[in-house]
Amino acid sequence: MADYTIVKTLDYKGLACPMPVVKISQQIGSVAVGEVIEVLTTDPGSLADFPAWAKTTGHGIVETKQEPGLIKIFVKRQK
Repeated sequence: MADYTIVKTLDYKGLACPMPVVKISQQIGSVAVGEVIEVLTTDPGSLADFPAWAKTTGHGIVETKQEPGLIKIFVKRQK
């Protein structure tokens, strides 16, 4: 089992690229450094967009889970 605690869940289901990444950029500052946000999205582009966003912003992708019709991305605030 993963070794982290989710402090906030953001529901971005139905939003198309680039909105999930735009929204996480606006929300990442609402949690403390080291905390993890769970993002729920239905946009397949998020599988590439979130790692690219994390690399450019310095935040971390802890885990990605795919379920039928749903992608869960766990983002850790790093700074």
